[in-house]
Amino acid sequence: MSEEEKSLNFLEQIVEEDISGGLGADKLRFRFPPEPNGYLHIGHTKAIGISFGLGEKYNAPVNLRFDDTNPTKEEQEYVDAIKEDVAWLGYKWDKECYSSDYFQQLYDWAVHLIKQDKAYVDSQSSEAMAEQKGTPTTPGTNSPYRDRSVEENLDLFDRMKKGEFDEGTHVLRAKIDMTHTNMLMRDPLMYRIVKKSHHRTGDDWCIYPMYDWTHGESDYIEQVSHSLCSLEFKPHRELYEWFLNQVTDTDKLVPKQREFARLNLNYTVMSKRKLLKLVEDGVVSGWDDPRMPTVSALRRRGYTPAAIRTFIDKVGVAKRDNIIDLSLLEFCVREDLNKIAPRVMTVLNPVKLVITNYPEGEEEWLTAENNPEDEAAGNREVPFSRELYVEQEDFKEEANRKFFRLTLGKEVRLKNAYIIKGESVVKDDQGNITEIHCTYDPKSKSGSGTEESLRKVKGTLHWVSIKHAVPVEVRQYDRLFMDEAPDGHKDKDFMEFLNPDSLQVVTGYAEPSLKTVQPGERFQFQRLGYFCVDKDSSEGNIVFNKTVGLRDNWAKKS
Repeated sequence: MSEEEKSLNFLEQIVEEDISGGLGADKLRFRFPPEPNGYLHIGHTKAIGISFGLGEKYNAPVNLRFDDTNPTKEEQEYVDAIKEDVAWLGYKWDKECYSSDYFQQLYDWAVHLIKQDKAYVDSQSSEAMAEQKGTPTTPGTNSPYRDRSVEENLDLFDRMKKGEFDEGTHVLRAKIDMTHTNMLMRDPLMYRIVKKSHHRTGDDWCIYPMYDWTHGESDYIEQVSHSLCSLEFKPHRELYEWFLNQVTDTDKLVPKQREFARLNLNYTVMSKRKLLKLVEDGVVSGWDDPRMPTVSALRRRGYTPAAIRTFIDKVGVAKRDNIIDLSLLEFCVREDLNKIAPRVMTVLNPVKLVITNYPEGEEEWLTAENNPEDEAAGNREVPFSRELYVEQEDFKEEANRKFFRLTLGKEVRLKNAYIIKGESVVKDDQGNITEIHCTYDPKSKSGSGTEESLRKVKGTLHWVSIKHAVPVEVRQYDRLFMDEAPDGHKDKDFMEFLNPDSLQVVTGYAEPSLKTVQPGERFQFQRLGYFCVDKDSSEGNIVFNKTVGLRDNWAKKS
């Protein structure tokens, strides 16, 4: 095996083998087929990355197909959100398709199966059918309606389509084998009656095809070469192929289904039902609440498409399910933002600092680098004055030798400015420090080249000039769940593991360069982390979301 072959993941190897086996490269076509019944989440990005990644690798088209066969749960809102998410991730689809476009063809094929005595109308209750299904170790038993005549089945199915029956009175089932070892092959449902308006076809239909019947046939109609899906669909492959065998022509390509391990993250739930509960119970503000694992939430929080795609690459394509540490995703985000995010100074827990020997009323503008990782980012000017805000955590009245920030009698540098020395404090009646008084060395200005400016001190603090400070609302997010596997406990509900401190809102003070920021812009608040301007911002009320810290604090907690 060559080095190139060794570097291929198993799905790429399958594609290469098919090309070598006679499948023309021009016949390759992939698809991403979400059901529009919720918002995409981080787990979906793996499936998106695999199909679109193969499309990019082999210069092959990729369809975005909405498997919209359940009108009770699907909405146009979800269609629009999914399209926005896929495009934001940087992928371009060839065709936008809908399973609902194929309803007539699927119906005609179902009629064909009835005529072949391979499908029948069952009039039992769902409970009776479930009981007859058997178990993995015991065979099922035939429905009493299994031997209806072709003519009777055609008549009933036609009347189902015309809306003559109530929901739950009849279903169409494939006639395969009720003793089959794969329970999915035990006369699976093909159609059910649903008298709900569809988001695209309106009230044209009152019978809707089941997922297993629709999925493979849609792949076939679109001439998808490789139908790639997560491992839970592996037992469905046999049924996928059986359905295809009933309708395929010899002159057309037959899709091949193959499965990969889904993406599972710790400290997260990704069930759409559970995510919906978080929204409906008001635990989060909506599907795009920055604590949610949805793509829209990650975008709002400040994650980048590049970081997510790097994360998917690092996770790789596996054949077995495993749990990925959330810290890997945060690492990828941190690495990407380090390269692109402008540096600014913002104080989130302020205490007033007065430089007693700095001339009253004077101010100066100091030069600061926008991003030391990017020479092209240039510099900006930051105002400096006698009264500043610094972080309360950066000062201790008394400190041990390992405390390298500001304390009385010791020196630290103010970022891009001067060396200062703590002299005294002012306290209120409760003993809380309200002001820190210090002195500065006028010859120690950063970048001035003087001997004093080159003097080494162990601590450097960020700061904001009070006179020029811009108040900002800062939403500091933490993990929504405190347990590594919140939905992995049989005896406990996942809601029991909610983190009560997953959101803290503070008023911070930012340097004036942030006065004109726009939603979506990302910054590094120096020494604090990465932050993104939220869509809730308005003129005079700037809102930031914390994207990720400068380092992984959860490693310490663990």
